[in-house]
Formats: sequence, C-alpha cells, structure tokens
Amino acid sequence: MNKLKKLNVQIVNAFVRENKGGNPAGVVLDANDLTNEEKLLIAAKVGLSETAFVSKSAKADFKLDFFTPNRQIAHCGHATIAAFSHLSQLNKINGFQSSKETIDGIKEIILKGELAFMEQQAPKYVDVSEKRKLILESLSLNENDLIENAPISLVNTGNSFVIIPVLNSEILKKIKPNFDLINDISNDLDLIGYYVFTNSENSESDATTRMFAPRYGIEEESGTGMAAGPLACFLYDKLNSKKNSFLIEQGNFMSIPSPSLIYVDLIIQNEQITKLMAGGKGISVSQKTIKI
Repeated sequence: MNKLKKLNVQIVNAFVRENKGGNPAGVVLDANDLTNEEKLLIAAKVGLSETAFVSKSAKADFKLDFFTPNRQIAHCGHATIAAFSHLSQLNKINGFQSSKETIDGIKEIILKGELAFMEQQAPKYVDVSEKRKLILESLSLNENDLIENAPISLVNTGNSFVIIPVLNSEILKKIKPNFDLINDISNDLDLIGYYVFTNSENSESDATTRMFAPRYGIEEESGTGMAAGPLACFLYDKLNSKKNSFLIEQGNFMSIPSPSLIYVDLIIQNEQITKLMAGGKGISVSQKTIKI
C-alpha cells in the first residue's frame, strides 16, 4: 500500500491593498519530487484559483509550476507574486533581483521594498471584432455600455485575455456573466478569460477591473497580474495613456469584495512597449497541510 505524502501549503494573499484583501494563492516549496499529477491533486485539495510549486532550476533561481484546480497553466501573476513574496520573507532571495523558470521560459523578478514584480513580454494584439456581439451578450452588456473608440481587444503578454472597456463603475458592477457562454468564447479564442475595466473614478488608480475565467475554474478573481499587464498595454497603445506606470484596482465588485492593487511598469523604447513588470505586495496568511 502506498504511503500518504503530507506537505505544507502556504497561503499567501497577493496584491493586497493596505495589507488587506488581495488574491490568495497556494505556495508549495521544495516541490522537486512531486509529479504533475500530484501537483494537480494538491491544487484541487487546496481549492484556490492557483497554486505555485517551487522547485530547483538549472537555468534560473527557481522553477515555478502553476496549477488551477483543474489544469496546469503556463503563467500566473498572483501566484508568482505570492511565491516570491514568501521566498523573500524567508530570506531565500539575495538582493533585489531574481528569476523564474516556467514551462514557457525564463522571466525576470524584481523586488522593490515590500513589492515583488514579474516580467511579461511585449503585447500582441488580436482583432476579435467578429466576437464582439457575443462577448457583450455573455456579460449582459450592450454597445451603449462601452467606452467610445476603444475596441474590445485580445491582448497577450504571456497569456491571452480579452480586454473589455466599459463607461463607468456602475456598469462594471451590474455585469451579469453567463459563464457557459464565456467558457465557450474562451475556448474558441484560447483565452485565460475576460478582463473588464473602466477608467478609475478616484485619483489613486488608473483603472478598476473585474476578471472572469470559467475555462480555468475561476468564476471571478480578485487580483490577476497576468491580466493587469495586458490592460496597461491597452491603456498605453489603444487609449493613448502615454505614461510608464499604471495602478490597477480589482476585486471591489466580487460577491465578497477583496480589494487588490496591481502595479504595472512599462518598459518603452521609441514609443513601443518592449516588456513590462507587473507586481504588488504579498502577505502570508495561513498554512494548510495536504495529504495525497
């Protein structure tokens, strides 16, 4: 009879706002001996939107694998911030720079005080105008709810999200997602999910957002670093917000609000985005013991 494996999973809230809210991720250290099947089982038992598994790397400082409760994912913003915040707090990172190896390559990590930032690649845009009507239907929105001259766009800086600009926070709040339809559209376009935003109505941030990803078992998420990066690029390239740094709010309109703040710094050469760094603060909140 096989022995049960028992391991500790640190729960870290990433992108916290004033040390509250944020998006919880599981973090498993010393994951060298776990198979992908075991990682998936652990992620399902943890029950959070993503769990990061940290192991040794011959190419970077750490190797990270990300699992939702139902599949592996190439990148995860909040689980990256959770993992590197936790590693930093355990004094396992020397200096202010680090790196991660994922199934999609090597990415830079920068630590600025209590904030951790992860590298994302230059944006790629895909025209999804043929899906526009269906996308609006999947959110119970109509054309009058959208920002004028701001096209619904698929943006990829490592993962693909559809960016949907709406006029104000009341419209953002009233969205009624049809998760089956969002799932179908996400499959057709190979998306992680939707990132719906409006220009912020306060002076603290640039945009307020909601993220829906039923294809990955996530109805709504409170802080999504891999979506905030594409949004910052969209603001710069499509809405002509010619600035280098953006502050994105998320999680305010969930059924149980969990306010999050995501910082995005664009690296720009000759008015072109060459890469970006998205980050925030992570706080360890609890620990779970999982048996498999």
